Amino acid sequence: MEKEIDEKLQGQSLVLEHKAENTKKLYIESYGCAMNFSDSEIVASILTKEGYNTTQILEEADLVLVNTCSIRDKAEQTVRKRLEKYNAVKRINPGMKVGVLGCMAERLKTQFLEEEKIVDMVVGPDAYKDLPYLLKEVEEGRDAINVILSKEETYGDISPVRLMSNGVTAFVSITRGCDNMCTFCVVPFTRGRERSREPQSIMVEIQNLWDNGFKEITLLGQNVDSYLWYGGGLKKDFDKASEMQIATAVTFEHLLEMVAVAFPKMRIRFSTSNPQDMHEEVMHVIAKYPNICNHIHLPVQSGSDRILAAMNRLHTREEYMKLIDTIKSIIPDACITQDMIAGFPTETEEDHQDTLSLMEYVKYSFGYMYAYSERPGTLAGRKMEDDVLEETKMRRLQEIVDLQRIHSGFRTQEFLGKTVEVLVEKPSKKSANDLSGRNSQSIVVVFPKEHYKIGDFVNVKITNCTSGTLIGEAVGYSEMQ
Repeated sequence: MEKEIDEKLQGQSLVLEHKAENTKKLYIESYGCAMNFSDSEIVASILTKEGYNTTQILEEADLVLVNTCSIRDKAEQTVRKRLEKYNAVKRINPGMKVGVLGCMAERLKTQFLEEEKIVDMVVGPDAYKDLPYLLKEVEEGRDAINVILSKEETYGDISPVRLMSNGVTAFVSITRGCDNMCTFCVVPFTRGRERSREPQSIMVEIQNLWDNGFKEITLLGQNVDSYLWYGGGLKKDFDKASEMQIATAVTFEHLLEMVAVAFPKMRIRFSTSNPQDMHEEVMHVIAKYPNICNHIHLPVQSGSDRILAAMNRLHTREEYMKLIDTIKSIIPDACITQDMIAGFPTETEEDHQDTLSLMEYVKYSFGYMYAYSERPGTLAGRKMEDDVLEETKMRRLQEIVDLQRIHSGFRTQEFLGKTVEVLVEKPSKKSANDLSGRNSQSIVVVFPKEHYKIGDFVNVKITNCTSGTLIGEAVGYSEMQ
């Protein structure tokens, strides 16, 4: 919880199984959302074919890539600090090349090459297939840049490598881009318009994961619920499709059911949902199949109708609350989690109290909470004055965080005395004698190791809890085992 609250983006050095014939070394770090980590797996796959093995040692790398996030200014400042580290290493190893990938590359484009003198290559999220050409440009002494956004690219034809994998859980990207023009968000500008991946390629990727022993997947996208495959193209162009395309279109509830039926022993999650795209049909699919997890991440951002309108969120407070009621009526034990922004432009104390009262209504299991950060290029950045005092933002954020901690404790206490199914993911951080995994509601569960191992589905009776963790004792394998 603290890491999420404090916005501490953890750079992740990623490791790939080495190929003996590869002689060059790649060091890659990812920051920000799950989509960035998924994209890094695509990048590593592409570069493996270009003769690169990955390394965890920065100083020995021939190529250093940082996959960046632009969602908040703090994320960008974290990347700039890492570039300072790379620069120090590059003075010792002048042959080392440095590239910036992802949303920050897309937002700043050629400006990045001018501002950060050590950067040799700037590559946007839709241009990773161009990496071999760009590397040749760099090797010939030229700066290389490709930040052209695509209307078709989904990387559905690339088999991602699983980096720093526990061999149990994996991301499967199903959509790219975003059509929701929230006034605070850079994603539509850095990742382009929304398009969906061909369903058969998704099924093939999941089959490969299953064949290699993975037990859980997360279907991933900026707005997974708006997944729509009708033969290719942008979602916004669907109304121009032929009658045959419309009749055979695959929506998210169809895809979710396809996966659940084809892989009954594979646990399925998805993220992230947008309130206006979360339909009742999806909820019924979740309720129907026990291998679909009862966790819905449903960002709201504010509890005030006035602020929601200023954010262009396309849903009202009342509509959101009705959606929560519908979820609870169809999936009674669903865990609902949130994103919340404190201190959006013009936010008053009354608006803030509306947010707190909405939180009281829902009692989220956990959430991602941030103070508003003005992002250049967004409508809010261009048209709205960032007029809430920083000290007021931080005070309101702390009140949101404190209330969420109370609600998280309330939600974990609901599991006391109950038995939950846990997929073991790793040893506990606090004790090598304990194992850690998540239940269907995505809450961390810790229990004594005994004879169980990573990848097992275990029934655990909950005997204690904190606000973020369930503690219990194993009572045997679950039916998913």
